[in-house]
Amino acid sequence: MKLGQAIKIAYKNIVTNKLRAFLTMLGIIIGVSAVIALVSLGQGASQSVSEDVSSLGTTMVSVNIQGNSTSEEVVDYDEVMAFEEYSEVEAVSPTVSGTGTVKNGTTSMDSVSISGVTPTYENVQDTTVSSGRFILEIDQENRNKIALLGSNVATELFGFTSPVGNNVKIDGTTYKVVGVLAEQGEELQGSVDDMVLIPFPTAQRFLGQIVINSIDVKMTSEDTVELGMAKIERFLYNQFSGDETSYNVRNQSDVADALTSVTDTMTLLLAGIASISLIVGGIGIMNIMLVSVTERTREIGIRKAIGAKKKDILTQFLIEATVLSSLGGLLGVLIGIGSAEVLAQALDMAVSISWLAVGVAVSFSIIIGVAFGIFPANKAASLSPLAALRH
Repeated sequence: MKLGQAIKIAYKNIVTNKLRAFLTMLGIIIGVSAVIALVSLGQGASQSVSEDVSSLGTTMVSVNIQGNSTSEEVVDYDEVMAFEEYSEVEAVSPTVSGTGTVKNGTTSMDSVSISGVTPTYENVQDTTVSSGRFILEIDQENRNKIALLGSNVATELFGFTSPVGNNVKIDGTTYKVVGVLAEQGEELQGSVDDMVLIPFPTAQRFLGQIVINSIDVKMTSEDTVELGMAKIERFLYNQFSGDETSYNVRNQSDVADALTSVTDTMTLLLAGIASISLIVGGIGIMNIMLVSVTERTREIGIRKAIGAKKKDILTQFLIEATVLSSLGGLLGVLIGIGSAEVLAQALDMAVSISWLAVGVAVSFSIIIGVAFGIFPANKAASLSPLAALRH
């Protein structure tokens, strides 16, 4: 029997039993669509994380000092700012953070992020003001009670009126608003839109955080990041007498790699769970093909009696199983892509169609069809013509 003729017979049998064919393919359809949708969402999330981290700047290095405590400050402010003396470092910005209630008259906001920053924060974090000015060195030296409001905070407290020059109260203490930060939008490490910035020394007293634990360092270029990090790590290693658990130095690419690794692992895990449906679909194909062998026993006997060989019968049933799984795989691709787009819109997530995942899922569905079609096909091919005709 020619291959084209075998495919036509397989197609005719599927069309004749449309509902049964659809139910047979359902497991394959669900499996393929689930794999494609989940992998696409996972890759979209991974790309989104990478873009968010990249937007923070590839020359940014974060330094966390766990070894500083109120009883023993091993690294002080002057030593931290001395990092700027390294040729690889462009600017250094230590930060202290906490939360507080911010009020303007009777209007108030609770649990607002309050950050104490230096004038270099504007350069390091690539932050700009939409009105007013940023924190100056004189504000640092005099511990002035001034504040810059994030755009959301300014709108909440003052509406469409400019807050510059007005006073706000932070946990009962009066601060003069000297500027409003330009709207930044959502960021991976939190947006300045919902923050209030005050001078670093003022914040140390206000928040009761005298020691320095968090520092952001901006390197001059991507090429100097590794060397600059090495110098900072060497300094901290000497300060803490070799105790590497007392500090942590990392750049944004490290963060991106870690987050991407997590999202990739979750994507593979979800795809693995979804692929179980393909196995279930394969079992469904085998069951239906076994039923088909029983139903078509007399047909098999007649075909063998007029000269059909064992390999012809085997090929015929294998092709039917393959056609079922292939159609199921193609329908699964269409449903999977559509589902990924719908979920992306509903969950407000990025989606990235993985054509590799599409190819693997469809190929796997065809392999499943062939693998689970071998047993019923072999059973049909092994039938005795006399016994089949007598059926």
